[in-house]
Amino acid sequence: MRKAALIAIGAVIAAMVIGGAGMKLWAKSDTTASSASASWPEVKAILMAPPLVPPPVDRKGNARVIVNLETTEVTGTLTDGVRYTFWTFNGTVPGPLVRVRVGDMVQINLKNSEGSHNPHSIDLHAVTGPGGGAAVTQLGPGQAGAFEFKALNPGLYVYHCATPSVPMHIANGMYGLILVEPEAGLPRVDREFYVMQGEFYTKGKTLAAGLQPYDHEKNRNERPEYVVFNGRMGSLLDDKALRAKLGETVRLYVGNGGPNLVSSFHVIGEIFDKVYTEGGIGQQEPAHNIQTTLVPAGGAAIVEMKLQVPGRFLLVDHSIVRAMDKGALGMLHVEGADQPDIFRVITRGMPGSGGH
Repeated sequence: MRKAALIAIGAVIAAMVIGGAGMKLWAKSDTTASSASASWPEVKAILMAPPLVPPPVDRKGNARVIVNLETTEVTGTLTDGVRYTFWTFNGTVPGPLVRVRVGDMVQINLKNSEGSHNPHSIDLHAVTGPGGGAAVTQLGPGQAGAFEFKALNPGLYVYHCATPSVPMHIANGMYGLILVEPEAGLPRVDREFYVMQGEFYTKGKTLAAGLQPYDHEKNRNERPEYVVFNGRMGSLLDDKALRAKLGETVRLYVGNGGPNLVSSFHVIGEIFDKVYTEGGIGQQEPAHNIQTTLVPAGGAAIVEMKLQVPGRFLLVDHSIVRAMDKGALGMLHVEGADQPDIFRVITRGMPGSGGH
């Protein structure tokens, strides 16, 4: 009975996402640009693999922004010796960060790769419309669809697949971020990076070798074997660490694909000078002097810090077992001369990692 009830609930949610008004929109697709934006310049969105971020929007006025995305199913590395079949947008986990300006008309062109074995879709939390776009983008292998939306609200938003089983599609890596800049843009900083947390639910225990299948029971019970940044353990460590220089201001666009856990995002040895909580822009001043900020599943935050001392600074989910044992660990390497007025060693202890 309990299983039947859960299946019924899932069916209702799926119908709400992909049915009703959405199906009517799909049946009456219209490729004609809306009259208000028909004369706007058309630009192709610059899409870059994480942790890279597209450049700020420099153009005058609004535009029709064309965003080309493809859903793919690819087998890759989850950690050394562990393989996993990821479901992706444009071949990466997370998918590329999309950057537009408030007021833009954004056209999403979504293709499901011919090599896929499953239907896929996209729900952008920046969209005001049925299913965030998922109602009109349920696409089988080899199919393509498109819709457009006006970016009404500035902020940093999650997008993800919303094809049943939605928890499965998200847990396999189908999420990313879209930044809607305010009209005047965000204040310029020296460097920007893109970091997104996600969970993986494998049949084998953490670090069990080989190609690991997805485990839906672990997902239902919210017991991931991996909690990682940017799709794999070590994605932001060693030669892949984020790099900056002393005196620079760094901005991180931080997302949480989930599908289940809330992130306690923290940079060890730094304090966030500014935090745009939950990715909100324009309605309030950013918070200042924040040690750790919560990023809900399906949510985001923007954090900034001026780098005042050199060294290695660890990015973690401060639900600390996730960082030390399950993979939510990255590094920011800051180059520059020592700053003894701010931090200096008086008597050095044992060599090691300092407990982190």
